[in-house]
Amino acid sequence: MLTSSAPLSVSTLVREVKALLEGSFPLVLVEGEISNLARPGSGHLYFTLKDAGAQLRCAMFRNRASLLRFRPQDGAHVLVRARITVYEP
Repeated sequence: MLTSSAPLSVSTLVREVKALLEGSFPLVLVEGEISNLARPGSGHLYFTLKDAGAQLRCAMFRNRASLLRFRPQDGAHVLVRARITVYEP
């Protein structure tokens, strides 16, 4: 981990945060309610997973979304197996 007091570039910070998250939480089960579900033409799903105290922005890519045995809807209570990451272009 970086300990320098020099400013970090956005790229460096994102890379460090991504490494920490992915190293600490390789695969997790998360329980919550779906909200703000979007289904763009790409076939991906974008949604918020929330509970009374917090929320996570989520993306499910087409290859996984096509395997679902139910149609996700806002308000659905779900158990999600996920990898936690930060987008790094």
